[in-house]
Amino acid sequence: METFNDLSASLAEASITTGGVARRLGVSPTTVRSWERRYGIGPTGHEAGRHRRWSPGDVAVLEAMCRLTARGVPPAEAARLALEGVAPTARKGAGPEPREPGGSRALPLGTVRPECRGLGRAAVRLDAPSVERMLNRAVDDLGLVTAWDEVMMPALRAVGRKWLAEGERYVEVEHLLSWHVSGALRRITSCTDPAVPTAPVLLACMPTELHSLPLEAVAAGLSGRGVPFRMFGPAVPAEALTEAVRRIGPSAVLVWSQSRTTADVRLAQFAAATAWGPRGARARPAVLLAGPGWAGTGRIAGTVRPKTLADGLAVLSSLAMS
Repeated sequence: METFNDLSASLAEASITTGGVARRLGVSPTTVRSWERRYGIGPTGHEAGRHRRWSPGDVAVLEAMCRLTARGVPPAEAARLALEGVAPTARKGAGPEPREPGGSRALPLGTVRPECRGLGRAAVRLDAPSVERMLNRAVDDLGLVTAWDEVMMPALRAVGRKWLAEGERYVEVEHLLSWHVSGALRRITSCTDPAVPTAPVLLACMPTELHSLPLEAVAAGLSGRGVPFRMFGPAVPAEALTEAVRRIGPSAVLVWSQSRTTADVRLAQFAAATAWGPRGARARPAVLLAGPGWAGTGRIAGTVRPKTLADGLAVLSSLAMS
């Protein structure tokens, strides 16, 4: 017959510590403790002076809290719904919350889609599993262009603004979010040969430009359209860029510049003038100058400046298929 001590031991085995809960949810123990302190989501039956032990029912409430915040529900409302065991109604068409709760840790997102707001919350708490799930779901449900324009980019910009305002404090958030955005883009990118032989598109950053995520978004979009590409990524030396043009004979070259300090007008001119092919049949690529770094540099002959990802993909697809 089971004694009282045996029953107590079995209950202890069935419950887990705060650290164990955090590992299971993919969040930090600090986040779990802050939810308990702010919203009253704590272990039932906790005795003062003893370590907190979370029962399966307590963990289920926390899991519901994570699911709700991942959908963009504000934490206080998510906590109330999780404690009541009530799932929110579908939020399609619902307007975004006018204010981001969470105090000084909240990202300055402004008016954004609920998917972006949920992504920002997960990124701030370094909840990598939720960040990955939300990014993949955004791409699958919304399509690449909308997911990039309305979910990924607003979150990345907000992290950048927070990083500038807070100093080094938010660097880890930026790195985690960038890494998972790259993973979501690479998940839908392939380099398979097209059914009809087509000159590839060459994708490269300026020689001193290290921000290559926008190029990865372009690569994913071209892949979905069956347009071949060659990705050279960040900080491509000038000589390497022009040599690649001569060797590949691309249908177009897209060069990315994030800031005015990395935009090199002379290199753009040289790339637009670089020719390949046998004498008498020489050809030059169309050059697309993408990114905010090119603003204010004036018009450069032989180049095009797409304003959005959709614009760039439309131009590149048209050039590749012509």
